[in-house]
Amino acid sequence: MSTVTSAPSTSATIRDASAERPLLEIQGLTKEFGGLKAVNNFDISIYPGELVGLIGPNGAGKTTVFNLITGIYTATSGSIRYKGIELIGLQPHEITRLGIARTFQNIRLFPNLTVLDNVRIAYHTHAGYGIFDAFTHNHRYQKAEKELTERAQEFLSVFNLHTRQGEIAKNLPYGEQRRLEIARALAASPELLLLDEPAAGMNPKEVASLMDLIHFIRERFNLTILLIEHQMRVVMGICERITVMDFGEVIARGTPQEIQNNEKVIEAYLGRGATALSQKLQEKRGYATGS
Repeated sequence: MSTVTSAPSTSATIRDASAERPLLEIQGLTKEFGGLKAVNNFDISIYPGELVGLIGPNGAGKTTVFNLITGIYTATSGSIRYKGIELIGLQPHEITRLGIARTFQNIRLFPNLTVLDNVRIAYHTHAGYGIFDAFTHNHRYQKAEKELTERAQEFLSVFNLHTRQGEIAKNLPYGEQRRLEIARALAASPELLLLDEPAAGMNPKEVASLMDLIHFIRERFNLTILLIEHQMRVVMGICERITVMDFGEVIARGTPQEIQNNEKVIEAYLGRGATALSQKLQEKRGYATGS
């Protein structure tokens, strides 16, 4: 377990959970594949404007939770309510229209399309024309397409990708491909953004840039964010609350500092005996500093 001790570097204060209704509320969520429970009795409540981390060892069930929220998988049991609307049984495109967008562990751009077209595709959920208009290329279609292109270009400017708009997406550096994927997700105008390991494969400089970007988009687009991430520098540096999973179940919840010192979390990542080792190291640090 990382020993990062920094508090969340965000200007937003932790929300009073009793003051408002959750934007996303999951209760008793279970997903079985055959006889295996990939997710078992999972609960979480996320309030408007929060930045919440979901962490755990590989295979803990984190991405399965994302797939259940976004309708890729159908839950075996439980409830997923977004703004009071039950999501279980809805199709992914219906969930997107309600205001939920996501990124993936492995970048899923349209690699052979341009940067601009990758964002334009996301905007087409708000195109405002039908199949007949698209076939006939009538005035309504041409006007809507012009507006979509202009909006996409403005969006790329926000993400400092406007100078790359004509380039093929697969030719971008890795960090910029990640940024483009986030930009495309936000082009659907979500209120809730699910980020699945956005720092995967990034070097330290790209990670620092990503952390700044996540802060920026939350404030700029008034987002609520649920983040899966293995890099503790990111999780401890930007998340206000953290939920930890292991073997499909929640084993801990709390602030970054609370999670960092939680015995169950340390054992989930490092195995039994790691808690005692962690305590000894902390005692040695305290002795060395005279505290």
